[in-house]
Amino acid sequence: MPVYLDYNASTPVAPEVADAMQPFLRQGFGNPSSRHWASAGLQESLTEARRQVADLLGCKPAEIVFTSGGSEATNHALKGAYFTSGKRDAHIVTTQIEHPATIETCRFLERLGAQVTYLPVDGNGLLDPSDFQRAITRDTILVSVMHANNEVGTIQPIAEVSRIAHKHGVLSHTDAAQSAGKIPVDVTALDVDLLTLAGHKLYAPKGVGALYVREGVVIEPLIHGGGQEDGQRSGTEAVMMAVALGTASHLASKRLTLAKVSETRDYFWSALKDAFGDAVIQNGDLESRLPNTLNVSFIGRDGSKILEQLEGFAASTGSACHEDSVTMSPVLAAMGLSDNVAMGAIRFSVGDATTPDEIDLTVKSLAAVVPTV
Repeated sequence: MPVYLDYNASTPVAPEVADAMQPFLRQGFGNPSSRHWASAGLQESLTEARRQVADLLGCKPAEIVFTSGGSEATNHALKGAYFTSGKRDAHIVTTQIEHPATIETCRFLERLGAQVTYLPVDGNGLLDPSDFQRAITRDTILVSVMHANNEVGTIQPIAEVSRIAHKHGVLSHTDAAQSAGKIPVDVTALDVDLLTLAGHKLYAPKGVGALYVREGVVIEPLIHGGGQEDGQRSGTEAVMMAVALGTASHLASKRLTLAKVSETRDYFWSALKDAFGDAVIQNGDLESRLPNTLNVSFIGRDGSKILEQLEGFAASTGSACHEDSVTMSPVLAAMGLSDNVAMGAIRFSVGDATTPDEIDLTVKSLAAVVPTV
C-alpha cells in the first residue's frame, strides 16, 4: 500500500474542507463586490473565513489578508516593507536556512539596491539572537526569520528576535507556513508585525494562504488594482479558497489539543534506531522542533537513492543528484553537517492519518533497501 510521509511538503485536503468548498462550485459564483442575487452571502462567507484564520493566529480579522499561498504572502511582506521604506539601499536581515520564497525575494531586492544579511545558524539549525542584534544597522527596516524550518523542523526564538527588532524600530516578519496547525502560533506571543500562512500545509488546498499585517503597519501592496482586501491585495476575492483556509484554520485550532503526531514521530525514530543503530542519526534541534518532523541521516549513504528505491513511499530528501553528483541541502550545509551525514539525509514528516502499521512497513522497507545503496 502507498505510504505518505511528506506532510511538510503538502497535506491532503481535509474532508471537512472539501465539503465547505462544494457549495461555491455551483452557487455563489458572483463577484463578492456585487449586490445582486448571484453574490448573496459571499461577503458574509469571506468575513467568517477571515475570522477563523484570525482565531488560529490570535489576531483581529481585519489584520488578515488572503493570498494565493505562502510564497505570495512572503513576497508581499518583504517587497511591501522594502518599497514602503523609500530607501533603495534599505537593509534586511534573514537567515541562511529560509524557504526559497524568502531567499529568492531577498536576492531580487538586492538587485534593486537592498542590502541583505544572511545570518548563520548552529549545528541544530538555531539562530543566535545576539547575531541578529549585531547585524542591525541604522538602515535596517525588516527582519525575516522562519518560525519553524521546513527540512529539520527546528523552531526559532521568534519572540526574542522580535523584541530586539522593535527595540531598534525594525519590523519583524516570520514565515509560519510549517508551524501553523502543528504548534500554537500566536502573533501576540511571537510579537511579529507580519506573518506568512500557507493553506496546503494545514489540510487546505494549494492556491490559498494569508498574510497577517499588524494593525498600524503599512506596507506597499504586491498586487495593485481594485483595492480588495482593504487595499492590500487587489483582485476579485476567491471566496471558495478563503472558505477552505478558514475551515482548515478552524480544524487546526481544535487539532492542536488533540494531535498525537509527536508520539508517531517518536515511535518512528525508535523503530529506526532498533533497525539501524548508530548508522542512523537525527538532524535538527531535538527539543525545539515541530512535533511531526523527523529528519534523519543514514551515515555514508545517499538519501536520494534510498528514496528512489522505496517504491510506494512518499518522503523528501534535501540532497539532489545531478549527472552522477550529489548537491547538499543548503539548510544542512548551513548547519555545518559533513558530506557523509548530509548526503544521507531524508525528511520524514507524519500527519494525523499516519499509523504505526505504516511506520512499521516503512522501516521494514528501509531495512531492505539501505544496505544496497
